[in-house]
Amino acid sequence: MQFNLNQMIEQVGRDKGIERNVIVEAIETAILTAARKKYPGKMMEAHFNEEMGEVEVFEFKRVVDTITEPITEITLDEAKKLDPEAGVGDDLGFKLDTRDLGRIAAQTAKQVIIQRVRDAERENVHNEYKDRKFEIVTGIARRFEKGDIIVDLGRAEAILPKREQIPREVYRPGDRVQAYIIEVYKQSKGPQIVLSRSDTGLIMKLFEMEVPEIAEGIVKIECAAREPGVRAKIAVSSRDSDVDPIGACVGMRGARVQNIVQELRGEKIDIVPYHPDPVKFVCSSLAPAQVARVIQDEGNKTMEIVVPDDQLSLAIGRKGQNVRLAAQLSGWKLDIMSETKFNEVKERALSTLRRIEGLSDTLLDAVYRQGFRSAKDIAEAAPEELEEIPGIGPKTAAKIVENAKPAAETEDAFLAEEDAKKAAAEAEKAAAEAAKAKEAEAAAAAKAAEAKAAEEAEKAAAADASGETAAEPAVEAGAGESGEK
Repeated sequence: MQFNLNQMIEQVGRDKGIERNVIVEAIETAILTAARKKYPGKMMEAHFNEEMGEVEVFEFKRVVDTITEPITEITLDEAKKLDPEAGVGDDLGFKLDTRDLGRIAAQTAKQVIIQRVRDAERENVHNEYKDRKFEIVTGIARRFEKGDIIVDLGRAEAILPKREQIPREVYRPGDRVQAYIIEVYKQSKGPQIVLSRSDTGLIMKLFEMEVPEIAEGIVKIECAAREPGVRAKIAVSSRDSDVDPIGACVGMRGARVQNIVQELRGEKIDIVPYHPDPVKFVCSSLAPAQVARVIQDEGNKTMEIVVPDDQLSLAIGRKGQNVRLAAQLSGWKLDIMSETKFNEVKERALSTLRRIEGLSDTLLDAVYRQGFRSAKDIAEAAPEELEEIPGIGPKTAAKIVENAKPAAETEDAFLAEEDAKKAAAEAEKAAAEAAKAKEAEAAAAAKAAEAKAAEEAEKAAAADASGETAAEPAVEAGAGESGEK
């Protein structure tokens, strides 16, 4: 009795999620492979009979006048006995009995079927997760391999590499892991799904899940920057003027943002308003620090940020964290300096520019604002660059560039001399301060010695006074005794 494969195919298809035609093709290939091992050299084909629920193997021989290959050819006379309409060049098929394939052939067929089903299952998993790239998935931490975490996603396993983990974050087998899919690619042992907990996309997706206004497209996360496990900044905007983007992300009493902070194990999140003007956007990105002025260089995409002296450490942040995140968020290179330092740099630059003949005070300030910081900068510039400054025409620009060349040649010596003068002045100031401190120290020592001497004198006087008081009762007692005698 031949076994009906239809029920088995349906069962495997349901359990593995594999289409019926894929399983049928795998069985046909397996049986054909087994048959070729049993009957090497023969031309054969395998077909699944849907009605019978079995795989039929057919051997084919070509009709010829003279046989040269007995295994694959048949004479016309013999072919006529099987099919009266057969002619030379035709291929005749003979059904083989698959029950004669034997145990080894059956084992081969089994291995081929298992391998094909596994390949189909892996292909299904790959097709499912390749479309879920850049999404958040949740799984269970199963095991650890050289610092990497293997996460069970249900139908597949993913890897959370050590480099993609949040620093100081610890997992144990069985813990829930929520991560961001950054890569899905094929491997011989199955699809490789790479997860990340440190990617910027994770925080953006978490806000999308937590804030309905973002999911609906009313509020948009324009950009984000992270230092995983420490701090993050996101810039948000709103399409509806009645909806506050920051308030929507924070939620009632901070409930929404706190849920995300808990998921990221305490990572601090700054939410700032987005602005199309890069200067205003950078100023908001540096919050909570206040900005005094901004000097923008669009060509090099850099900004010099000047802040009050008491705001410098706040603007830079712990180990430069605040300014780094602001630079990542805005895409501009930021240079933070205090107002005192800015004034020193400006005065140094103006001192070199003043050496250029024909450069008035008005033009001097305009040239500085244009980004020229030394005579060398002007000497190496094209006159057309100076022509962009209001009040400078082609002739004036050419003359300024020409006059800047002699000043540029001696600029290094001039700056060295200025630095030497400054160093001498600072040394003199330091010496004066040291002398003043020494005098103050000597005065304090003299005052302390005087106070100590006064204290000792007071103690001596007190001791003398107590000696005299003790002697008077003794004298009186002696006088009394002599009177009684």
